[in-house]
Amino acid sequence: MKSRYKKLRLLLGDQLNIQHSWFSRKDQSVLYVLMEIRTETDYVWHHIQKACAFFAAMEGFAKMLNDNGHDALYLTLDDPANLQSFSANCDALIEKYGIESFEYQLPDEYRLDEELKGYCGTLKMHAQVYDTEHFYTTRDELGTFFSGKKGLLMENFYREMRKKHNVLMDGKEPTGGQWNFDEDNRKKLPKNHHPYPPLLFDNSVQAQYDRIRNAGIETIGTIDPQHLYWPVNREQALKLLSYFTENCLPLFGTFQDAMHTDEWSVYHSRLSFSMNTKMLSPKEVIEAAIGAWEQNRKAIAINQLEGFVRQILGWREYMRGIYWLKMPGFETLNYFEHHRKLPDWYWTGKTKMNCLQHSIGQSLNHAYAHHIQRLMITGNFALLAGIKPDEVDFWYLGIYIDAIQWVEITNTRGMSQYADGGLIGSKPYTASANYIHKQSNYCDNCHYDRTARTGENSCPFNSLYWDFHDRHRDKLSKNIRLSMVYRLWDKLTRVDREAILLRANFCLENLEEL
Repeated sequence: MKSRYKKLRLLLGDQLNIQHSWFSRKDQSVLYVLMEIRTETDYVWHHIQKACAFFAAMEGFAKMLNDNGHDALYLTLDDPANLQSFSANCDALIEKYGIESFEYQLPDEYRLDEELKGYCGTLKMHAQVYDTEHFYTTRDELGTFFSGKKGLLMENFYREMRKKHNVLMDGKEPTGGQWNFDEDNRKKLPKNHHPYPPLLFDNSVQAQYDRIRNAGIETIGTIDPQHLYWPVNREQALKLLSYFTENCLPLFGTFQDAMHTDEWSVYHSRLSFSMNTKMLSPKEVIEAAIGAWEQNRKAIAINQLEGFVRQILGWREYMRGIYWLKMPGFETLNYFEHHRKLPDWYWTGKTKMNCLQHSIGQSLNHAYAHHIQRLMITGNFALLAGIKPDEVDFWYLGIYIDAIQWVEITNTRGMSQYADGGLIGSKPYTASANYIHKQSNYCDNCHYDRTARTGENSCPFNSLYWDFHDRHRDKLSKNIRLSMVYRLWDKLTRVDREAILLRANFCLENLEEL
């Protein structure tokens, strides 16, 4: 019997956008396909919550398409017909159904973009690619904006996006009289201050979990497969968005950099997984936040709102633009020529440094850490210790539920590890224990002394901070933003400098025991 399907449309696991124009009309000649495949589960060690959440969201999306009158095929990991790659599975479906044309949406990862372009080149039929209709910007918009300009400063791009899309603008001027309220957003959580508890869902992902375990896929982290609390469909994602705008946005900006041993979510939205899978669009998230502010300006100050908008319209769009401008070379950059192995305790959290023990432990338990934990705790230490960027990328890409390469590698290899030599950041994001103490309570009950730079109980961050700048003086001393750092270093006596470097060398030689 001849199949009614003429067109095969491939949907990737991060293309769960029900608002896409593809779904505006039902077409019985179109077959949609989503698939769980080993090429996607095995390229890093994914957090088990991440793998289960992706599979549950994908499977639910296929069901929703079918319920809405579309025809969607979902290939599970254990399906005997699953050939475990996009090309092999699509070839089999094309042959089985007599498909006459193939369509897909632009992948957000360079690796998949190349794979699917190559696959289309093998087809003897019409093939077409569509935009995902998710981002504010196109892939090449950032490159076009900065063409002929000196540097790639995010702030300039962010302001252009604000103007172009009329976001937080009063005519030609920024709402509130300034573009950036970052100076107001660096408070530590006061004692006895308890943020709103995070909104948690109750999803059973036992079936997905069993498929992953039965396949022998290596994962990291913990999970209760009967009670996954991340949103796995658009309805839940919208509830999480509403919860954020109603309860967390009023203090989001103030405490967006704060860290605390008792609070893993603080006032953060935790919407990145919902957006990176495209269950939510950045536009509707920003509009919801602005709408909440417009209805309650007394409770939500402009600095709270602007800090949130900047993360999405600024950093998120900017990092994607950098990714497409600089790949594939970006993933090989290693400006400082760092080659040290990532300590094993990054996979367990078993270290005496309380800030790392907590940030890593939280990541293993929740598949989540906010941007300052990622940048100034785990990332900061990896940079100071001279860890090879490939190893840092591998860890970050696997452990976080929202980690997809376009957003992971630009933040990790670029902003966090400065492996791009200053393409994204104007200086390396490094800090000693003093900064960590200012933003958190991590130092309060730590094995190490945050005030000491030398001695066996001195905080490793302190000596490693100075060692890093001394070690890379030839590459960093002319950076005007680091002139104060080098002046302070040079003011120390030779004896003090040698003692600090001796302690740093001990830490570097004994990373696994710290």
